[in-house]
Amino acid sequence: MKTTLLTNTRLVNEGRIREADVLIQNGRIARIGDLQHVAADRVIDAGGKHLLPGVIDDQVHFREPGLTQKATIGTEARAAVAGGTTSFMEMPNTVPNALTQQLLEDKYQIAARTSLANYSFYMGASNDNYEEVMRTDPQRVCGIKIFMGSSTGNMLVDAQSVLEKLFADAPCLIATHCEDEPTVRQRIEFFREKYGDEVPYDIHAIVRNEDACLKSSGFAVELAKKKGTRLHILHISTGEETGLFDIGYRTDGKILLADGSPKRITAEACVHHLWFDAEDYRQWGTKIKCNPAIKALPHKDQILKALLDDRIDVIATDHAPHTADEKAQPYWQAPSGLPLVQHSLNVMLEFVRQGKVPLERMVEKMSHAVADCFEIKERGYLREGYHADLVLVDLEQNTTVEADTLYSKCGWSPFEGTTFHSRVTHTFVSGHLAYEAGKFDESVKGQRLAFAR
Repeated sequence: MKTTLLTNTRLVNEGRIREADVLIQNGRIARIGDLQHVAADRVIDAGGKHLLPGVIDDQVHFREPGLTQKATIGTEARAAVAGGTTSFMEMPNTVPNALTQQLLEDKYQIAARTSLANYSFYMGASNDNYEEVMRTDPQRVCGIKIFMGSSTGNMLVDAQSVLEKLFADAPCLIATHCEDEPTVRQRIEFFREKYGDEVPYDIHAIVRNEDACLKSSGFAVELAKKKGTRLHILHISTGEETGLFDIGYRTDGKILLADGSPKRITAEACVHHLWFDAEDYRQWGTKIKCNPAIKALPHKDQILKALLDDRIDVIATDHAPHTADEKAQPYWQAPSGLPLVQHSLNVMLEFVRQGKVPLERMVEKMSHAVADCFEIKERGYLREGYHADLVLVDLEQNTTVEADTLYSKCGWSPFEGTTFHSRVTHTFVSGHLAYEAGKFDESVKGQRLAFAR
């Protein structure tokens, strides 16, 4: 294969920023150092841009199969790559739900044909597919997804006996959506009767409130401790929930507790719960309706604090596109979810610019820690011998989000009109230059993620 040499980069990796050149060969990082005199088939002068490991997004909904009017694996992978995300892990609530090993494999086959980014897919759990879940290969599948709250299709797992068996026996990491279903249903009924269709602007934060999240997350943590489960709780949206998690630290590809034991209960924060708060419903309304809900201002500060002190381990998107027409419906009818994957790195780089998050810590939470949390083989770091998943970002150029710059199939973004003070210029996926200055090269597809379990 041809070689590519990146020169004059500011390499951000493992807590350091340093000037370095990087040689890519056979899809991997061959050398890092002073390589100005090394021959290569192609040389890209980075001109001092920052070189980061590609973002790994551990929670996306790419809607294929069955919901392709909203998105496809191909369209959303392009959006991901344009934003510096080189690998994704996608959820099972497609149509049909990925509740059998064959249906799960069908999604892998679609990705092999169409995904520009690297990929993995969660096996879905229901109240009645325990045997199928137990057949999941932990070395080839990122995890098992359990909806312990409102969901679509046959994916709400609310049978206590089933939850206990899954938490006790799961062959790999369990990832949960935690909102207490009885609480949510009761509040929906109460507020529909109270307000009808004339709802307050922040009704979603009121309906899907802090109590619903804390009750469900608390139950999941308690059950995981009882059963010894490797549990990962997705999209933490309240400050109260952050108190459920212990402070961890990363070493040698592992996340450990203070006593040196493995951190078996980890958590994720999403960019929209850090960026938006309940006051933003005034402007965006149902466009930022999502589950769990975006809540009042204090919560996003508390979530950020938990990220920085390592109670929360990783940053993701929960990218979940719907058509503009669907989102334009009245509150009670509009679906939950918003497209985010193209701009998650830009969002976090704004926090870096504002001095709220060091650049090295952002890289840790979006790349290193995700690889460690899921035990991904040879990705998530800029290391010799690792897959060359790289992104060059220019912190001196702006990115203004406009409709004609969007790659998600739904064609809209909650960031439209926003100017970010950063730009993704190049994205390498497994050594292939998949995106450069607004243009894609889809001649090589992404790879299936493998896990060292």
